[in-house]
Amino acid sequence: MKKVLFLALAAVSFSFASCDSQKENNMEQAADNVEANGEAKADAMEAAGNEAGADSVEATTEAKADAMEDQADAMPSQATPAPATTPAQ
Repeated sequence: MKKVLFLALAAVSFSFASCDSQKENNMEQAADNVEANGEAKADAMEAAGNEAGADSVEATTEAKADAMEDQADAMPSQATPAPATTPAQ
């Protein structure tokens, strides 16, 4: 279920990609990678029987990824050019 939610979140983030700067997109992708790697590690720990460790790793990596995404969101997006104006006649 978590993987489906993560994939849905990734799909939604791609739909807004055209509004963001390349630097912002790169940072958001890095945050997605951090979250995916943390989830994979947590899944492996859970499979090994370490439920508490898995929960801790997942919470930590989610918090780190959220902080990275917040930092990316604070970056300026691509500026939409101002509409051309015609001089008053």
